[in-house]
Amino acid sequence: MKRLLFILAVALGMTSCASLNQARLSQSGAKILQAMAITDNDILGYVTQSVAQLDAESQIVTSGNYVTRLNRITKGLTEVDGTPLTFKVYKNDEVNAFACADGNVRVYTGLLDVMTDNEALGVIGHEVGHVALKHTLNAYKMSLYASAAMDVIASTGNMAAALTDSVLGQLGEQMINAKYSRKQETEADDFGYEFLKGANKNPYYMAMAFEKLMSKSESGTPTQISSIANLFSSHPDTQSRIDRVNKKAAGEGFTRPEK
Repeated sequence: MKRLLFILAVALGMTSCASLNQARLSQSGAKILQAMAITDNDILGYVTQSVAQLDAESQIVTSGNYVTRLNRITKGLTEVDGTPLTFKVYKNDEVNAFACADGNVRVYTGLLDVMTDNEALGVIGHEVGHVALKHTLNAYKMSLYASAAMDVIASTGNMAAALTDSVLGQLGEQMINAKYSRKQETEADDFGYEFLKGANKNPYYMAMAFEKLMSKSESGTPTQISSIANLFSSHPDTQSRIDRVNKKAAGEGFTRPEK
């Protein structure tokens, strides 16, 4: 009798697990089908929503020296591969800048505080490279698929479903802190290098920007050290990147500027 009860219990348990797994598979399948239906234009729509959320939660500098500098640094930079570029300054002591798949670029005052104009342009060129090479689009897409946003989209069946502020905030944070592969970072470095040359700037400035970041990561303020550590956490070895840019610039006949 006890053996029979044990067998029945196991059978019921297996049935329950099978039902639960089937439910999970069905839910995952629905998400996958929804994800497959999302176009790049849909993704860009969500990116723009996330940027708007970030802007609403950040202190945007609208006038003064920081804005004057950024306008001077980015003069003539209106688009990349057909994507319009829009630049704004965030009042934030972190040493950071990020570019979004829809062409919105945000530069922190903390970065402008430690960089010369040309060094800052090198960092911006690198970040814009991630946009041009679709790294930011693909990173956002993966974050979207893995987030609660897919539950909203799946439940409404609407690719343009309105997302909650909390979901947009989560996606925005992931956008700021996007981690790229070693290959992607190298590709963005190469893009930034050519970006500087295209702006008639010495490409050595990219290496100098990295050197500045390395220096501040050791002797900067606690906020600078923390933000730089996060900036470089998934990047290829910084010294290797510096050496690579220096070697390339020297090989092309450029002279390293004094500052």
